[in-house]
Amino acid sequence: MVRIDLITGFLGSGKTTFIRKYAEHLLKKGERLGILENDYGAVNVDTMLLSDLEGENCGLESVSGACDLDCHRRRFKTKLIALGMSGYDRVLIEPSGIFDIDEFFDALWEPPLDQWYRIGSVIAVVDAKLEGRLSENSEFLLASQLANAGAVILSKTQLALESDISSTIDRLNRAMERFGCARRFDRDSIIAKPWDELTDDELDGIAQSGYVAADYVKTLTSHDDGGYRSLYFLNSGLRRDSLMSAVNALMSDPGFGRVFRLKGFLREGEGWLEINATRESTELRSIDRGQDILIVIGENLNESKIRELLKT
Repeated sequence: MVRIDLITGFLGSGKTTFIRKYAEHLLKKGERLGILENDYGAVNVDTMLLSDLEGENCGLESVSGACDLDCHRRRFKTKLIALGMSGYDRVLIEPSGIFDIDEFFDALWEPPLDQWYRIGSVIAVVDAKLEGRLSENSEFLLASQLANAGAVILSKTQLALESDISSTIDRLNRAMERFGCARRFDRDSIIAKPWDELTDDELDGIAQSGYVAADYVKTLTSHDDGGYRSLYFLNSGLRRDSLMSAVNALMSDPGFGRVFRLKGFLREGEGWLEINATRESTELRSIDRGQDILIVIGENLNESKIRELLKT
């Protein structure tokens, strides 16, 4: 049977960066990998960021969320069937940061996937400087991801103080308590170190960490009730300075809604600029490949006001 791992985490936590580190380790050990990017936006940006991993021993597929929930689940299951028939040793799934983890378990317990796959490890990636104010929806998704994780890994620890890490652990435990989950975390039960310093033995331990079947109270607001939504903008034509001004406005002005993340690419000279912005930080990186697209994800989004800001 094919082993399948889920790498989950809230918006902007660093899942794609971890997937790269994790996949490179597994490929070095001789495993054949399939990677499924299961994004919430209508266009899958993260797939492009991992495209250089593709090769004889690594395949890359994607499912985008530009459809209703039932359609998305059918696409997800169809992709898993195709990957299960491709002869991989292991499949890695990176869902969106607002993925309901029950979708993963429900799909794998249905035929024919239950005959092809065995669940390996559920790995939760959490920003070491986790935002202090989360909505009920966001805190629920955080708790649900943590409840089932065999390994909890903090990202961006090189930018965090020990007090930030302690505060984040407290936030995780409060989320678990709020949604009726008995699990609790401490400094010894999570991995909190720069990922470049992870040893092969530590990465092997993550790969063998499994998952936990913990109970919690399930609550999630629908999109129509003011829940999560994504907007995408093609060929915006923005430049670096105007984009940064737009990001600052989106993250600070509640008139746009509660924006959690902006990601995508824009032209810069002969190349491309990748942007990954959250309420805590904005990262810009020059890359060789891209597509002129910006994706905005959040709650209660004011689409007309956002479109006017980005002038698409």
